[in-house]
Amino acid sequence: QVQLVESGGGLVQAGGSLRLSCAASGRTFSNDAMGWFRQAPGKEREFVCSISWGGGSTKYADSVKGRFTISRDNAKNTVYLQMNNLKPEDTAVYYCAADRLYPVYASRVDYWGQGTQVTVSS
Repeated sequence: QVQLVESGGGLVQAGGSLRLSCAASGRTFSNDAMGWFRQAPGKEREFVCSISWGGGSTKYADSVKGRFTISRDNAKNTVYLQMNNLKPEDTAVYYCAADRLYPVYASRVDYWGQGTQVTVSS
């Protein structure tokens, strides 16, 4: 069974940091582009960032550029999201996603994780 499992979410004060992890199982994802999306209460799911299969290319939403960093370790079948200088508007459920092509588009995602809650207090 193919699974993406996120971890690392939690409650943090504004200006703080969190590191999310997404561990893939069931098959190797080293040939897939990987991405992170988020969904805040009452809002649609939105793109956060994505990374190519080899890690050489990355793409970020303007709202997180310069604060968030996506990376991957294909040997561990894991992708990471380092989030620094967090803001209350970053509060959302964060989802990991796998896409056969880069960049990652929600409409083309093959696999989604179950999500991890990130809450940033002011």
